[in-house]
Amino acid sequence: MYSTIVIGAGQAGLSAAYHLARRGVEFLVLDANPEPGGAWQNRWDSLTLGATHHIHPLPDFPLRDQDSSRPASAVVKEYYGEYERRYDLPVRHSATVTSVQRVDGHFEVHADQLYTARTVINATGTWTNPFRPVYPGHFDGLQVHTNGFISPAQFDGKRVLVVGAGASATQFIVQLHEAGIDTLWSTRRAPDWREFTGAEWGLEVERAVNERTRAGLPPKSVVGTTGLLLNDKMRAGIASGALVSRGKIARLESDAVVFTDGSREHIDAILWATGFRHAHRHLRELKLHTAAGGIVMAEDGVSTTMPGIFFVGYGASASTLGATRAGRKAALAATKYLVNAT
Repeated sequence: MYSTIVIGAGQAGLSAAYHLARRGVEFLVLDANPEPGGAWQNRWDSLTLGATHHIHPLPDFPLRDQDSSRPASAVVKEYYGEYERRYDLPVRHSATVTSVQRVDGHFEVHADQLYTARTVINATGTWTNPFRPVYPGHFDGLQVHTNGFISPAQFDGKRVLVVGAGASATQFIVQLHEAGIDTLWSTRRAPDWREFTGAEWGLEVERAVNERTRAGLPPKSVVGTTGLLLNDKMRAGIASGALVSRGKIARLESDAVVFTDGSREHIDAILWATGFRHAHRHLRELKLHTAAGGIVMAEDGVSTTMPGIFFVGYGASASTLGATRAGRKAALAATKYLVNAT
């Protein structure tokens, strides 16, 4: 039996692993991906470091490759892989966790085999659980979600409806526009453009997210809390008309979209940049979720109402900075729990 099993080897999971190792905890990291890199290894090649939000370094290992022209997927894959090797972290790849059960005070974790542990740190993120809203009607053309996007070449010669109010949607529109592809943009609400206002802004965002998770409410999307970053590239997109939302969708037709203002537009494809939900299906037998759909988190942001299970990369720790911090908190909380339970 392990003292701790960490589920997921992304930013949060690796941070937790590092701090567990420093404290001499016997642990194992189970990761569904065949190689290091977490969900980043699945991102599209055109998503470069220069186009992403800042990637915060893992503990005691600076991210030295700051070449903004390289695909973020390649950079992060190399970075995470080197981190696993440098600190000799026990990460088992291609080990998809299908269920977790609590049995006689410990946890049974079902993956490529059955594992048992006294504590579990869940760091599974969202990438494997894409969300797509349902609208009246039916569209017959090409439909791609964010996790299926490869490059603008997928949409050559097509008129594309981009749906979603997040950073991915705006980045897709800019890329498609630069490739000469005609786009339309639909959001449920007017885009919330904001200029970065420093550290206090980040703290306010974290406070707002923590209020929801402590109440057992599902976390909002990142952009639902932060707004959209207004930089020079986005200003140019707004000025060109590409980044001007047409508003809500009323219904879909076989080759068209009808907006709530009554206007109808022919389209050939839909790019659903509508976000993800947390990948917690493997935890359903633990019954952690409230009626509202969230998980009640304690003041430390990682502990739950069930003793011995901790969450990282959830709520305010969904960013790489928050994930790194949460990994340390979870490792400390798990270590404390193990000591007190002895």
